Formats: sequence, C-alpha cells, structure tokens
Amino acid sequence: MKVRVNDYKPNETFRFMRESTGKTQEEFGNDAGKGKDWVQSIELDRLDFKFKDFLELANKNNIEILMTSRDEKMRGKQ
Repeated sequence: MKVRVNDYKPNETFRFMRESTGKTQEEFGNDAGKGKDWVQSIELDRLDFKFKDFLELANKNNIEILMTSRDEKMRGKQ
C-alpha cells in the first residue's frame, strides 16, 4: 500500500498504517510497547505521536516508509 502522507493528517496516516497490517488497536499498541488506549487516542487525533514510534512500528510490521523531496513532488505535477 502506498500513501502520500502529505495528503493526510498524521492521525489518518497512523490509522492507515495500522489497518494495512490487519492488526487491532491493541495488537498494534503492543508492537510499540503501549496499549490500545494509546493507539485509539492517536487515531482520534487526541494525542500526537513521536516519529520514532511511527518508524519503529513500520519496521516491526515490514512497512517501508519512503520520503521524497518537495522538489520531486512538484516535478511530478508538471
């Protein structure tokens, strides 16, 4: 699954990542050493998450995070 994260709010990107794994909020929270409430709070945009947590969860779930420069994004629109 590819998601252009700049098109979504951070909490939506986080939820997309979890849903792509097929895991419950509790299972995903356990992957980060947190709980279901932590995941739920992020997905409801009540809590911000640290980028290191995002990367850790991506690595544990074999999700590749690709970053592109703004210049590269603009070239694609020409």
